[in-house]
Amino acid sequence: MLDNSVFIGGKPFMNYVTGVVMQFTTKNAEDVVIKARGKFISRAVDVAEVAAKRFLENSVGVSNIKIDSEGFKNTEGRDVRVSIIEITLSKNR
Repeated sequence: MLDNSVFIGGKPFMNYVTGVVMQFTTKNAEDVVIKARGKFISRAVDVAEVAAKRFLENSVGVSNIKIDSEGFKNTEGRDVRVSIIEITLSKNR
């Protein structure tokens, strides 16, 4: 199984939208998972909405949303928890 994931970070917004659209169009993916952590969660939601509603309208929709949190040690060695989200877009069947 191919891992069709797009990780959201600090790049320009449209880079991610283009990445998602390309997965569906050129790679012919059935599903694409948009993943983000912390402060990038709202950007992930925006990317999913713009890709599904503006670029792939009526052909792709949100099929699953998974939220969680994970813990790790920050640079000062403290334990911190950060929220994560995975938004799955799927082709309408």
